[in-house]
Amino acid sequence: MKAALLTDIRKIEIEDAPFPSIQTDTDVLLRIAAVGLCGSDLQYYSTGRIGSDVVQFPFIIGHECVAEVKEAGRDVHKVKPGDRVVVDPAVSCGTCDQCLDSRPNTCRNLRFLGCPGQMPGSLAEFIVMPESNCYLLDESTSTKLGILAEPLSIGIYSVRLMGDSPISSIAVLGAGPIGLSVGLAAKDTGIQKIYMTDKIDGRLEAAQKAGAAWTGNPDRLDIVTNILEIESSGLDAVFECCGDQEALDQAVELLKPGGKLMIVGIPDIDLATFDVHKLRRKELTIQNVRRQNDCIAAAVDLISRRAQDLDFMVTHSFRLEEAQEAFDLVENYRDGVIKAIIHP
Repeated sequence: MKAALLTDIRKIEIEDAPFPSIQTDTDVLLRIAAVGLCGSDLQYYSTGRIGSDVVQFPFIIGHECVAEVKEAGRDVHKVKPGDRVVVDPAVSCGTCDQCLDSRPNTCRNLRFLGCPGQMPGSLAEFIVMPESNCYLLDESTSTKLGILAEPLSIGIYSVRLMGDSPISSIAVLGAGPIGLSVGLAAKDTGIQKIYMTDKIDGRLEAAQKAGAAWTGNPDRLDIVTNILEIESSGLDAVFECCGDQEALDQAVELLKPGGKLMIVGIPDIDLATFDVHKLRRKELTIQNVRRQNDCIAAAVDLISRRAQDLDFMVTHSFRLEEAQEAFDLVENYRDGVIKAIIHP
């Protein structure tokens, strides 16, 4: 089968790869229809690593995917050949302390599509996944929208992690696909005061479509001063979605005492800093978000309900042979790209 292999930093080649086969009776063979490019894919592409996860070239990356079931193991009952599915890229063991504590996203033995040392990714014609990682798409949902289920699931999980306390105002710092997903999820829960920032004006326009009541470019204005002029008491929660030290500092300033800082973005750096005195005086909570936890079905539901217009999120499509071009476009934020997808 054909696959897009990352063979060096910023180098992708289309090569033949071993055809995957069903290993257990609960496995399904999937023909990949489309793969969305994620910020984590871009980090592997541009640096070859995320923290301690280091690519050993050549390697297949990619994890946001929609696929067609081609073959099913004999104990598969939820899906059948011909079904279209969204794939949850995280395969948990189900037996460790984290899985038994309803935390499969922090499974001790987690295997993740396109993560070095765990599983080859989905930028290929076929993959094999457990049945439990496959979620049916209804006939009315396009493959293009189905691709958004995985990033939307992270947005939904991030909003859920705020807890049950009443929330009236939040900020989302970074309006890329994950930040927009947080905004969409927050709006879907009824939160009206959503402040969103980004350094790309086109993404601020997208943020308004995602439900932002206010948007601002931190390169052109002091977003902390501007937001606090409106929300003088501070914000209930801030979602840091760009992995940037400057945004972390802004979040601490924006939060009201007792507020929550939700760290969603994957930083390029290994160490971040905080003014510990500001944290303690405000008694702020810092909540890291590890991908998603049992939110794919909710994301598929959000898409199928058509409660919000999501078409603006997917801006570019490429063939597998154009994978290098796709990664170059997304890395350099060209042509108004928000979410690019590749069709193996």
